Amino acid sequence: MSPAEKLDPLPDTFILQPPVFHPVVPYVTTIFGGLRAGKMVMLQGEVPLDARRFQVDFQCGCSLHPPPDIAIHFNPRFHTTQPHAICNTLQAGRWQAEARWPRLALRRGASFRILFLFGHEDMKVSVNGRHFLHYRYRLPLSRVDTLGIFGDILVKAVGFLNINPFPEGSSEYPVGHPFLLGSPRMEVPCSRPLPRGLWPGQVIVLRGLVLPEPKDFTLSLVDEAARVPVALRASFADRTLAWVSPWGRKQLILAPFLFYPQRFFEVLLLCQEGGLKLALNGQGLGATSLGRQVLERLRELRVSGTVQLYCVHH
Repeated sequence: MSPAEKLDPLPDTFILQPPVFHPVVPYVTTIFGGLRAGKMVMLQGEVPLDARRFQVDFQCGCSLHPPPDIAIHFNPRFHTTQPHAICNTLQAGRWQAEARWPRLALRRGASFRILFLFGHEDMKVSVNGRHFLHYRYRLPLSRVDTLGIFGDILVKAVGFLNINPFPEGSSEYPVGHPFLLGSPRMEVPCSRPLPRGLWPGQVIVLRGLVLPEPKDFTLSLVDEAARVPVALRASFADRTLAWVSPWGRKQLILAPFLFYPQRFFEVLLLCQEGGLKLALNGQGLGATSLGRQVLERLRELRVSGTVQLYCVHH
């Protein structure tokens, strides 16, 4: 079955927690209620053409220091002479013996649906509806409460599912119906009204995908007199991110440039007394000053550039 086939979505009774659409990688999230036999995790996405490797980790917690134990480490590698996948377990900071599968069921430039099916003694993995591998647990499944996704992968959706919805007659894996990917892509440039302006505590969230050959990206805030008190602009030519004043003056944001071709991004603007705080892909990147009266007079949000948008929330 091709990943591009259109299928009915899974019934709500099988969905354990809200699916996540277009997460920014690296991505770490809590698995509500942890893992147990009968649960499944589904990933929909695409392997970039230049992918070297990615990993999906089922972790025992999410601490940074010390790093958490990783009960199941799923790691496809594309950059070797023979692409392959590795599974392993990290306990007390030490990796155990690798388990290797030499015939990788994933391809560069191809879309996929990966299903992780958790049994009583092992995890089974299918790719696009076909069995790929199984991995016997080395740590108790009950300890797993966190999912981490890292590396060269474009993720369109992550789903957390209940006991297998096997079709009648049964097969080793459920059909793997895709999740509906929320709102369709929005035309760019796009505009959204701000009828009440901005006020302290309000948050603007943009999620999207940078196109393969990007030039720029601009988020503008327009007031009731059609002026732009401030804009956020990313330039891919010189890899700079800056606040732009009405007179074209740029205030460079001194932080790593976090926009990448064919990668998803999340821009978050938090309105506070005296201005806007910016976060990109979950990293705080400072603030810009704007008076409260200026914020209250804003009436429009505009987005332009070489990106696809999937979410504009305010």
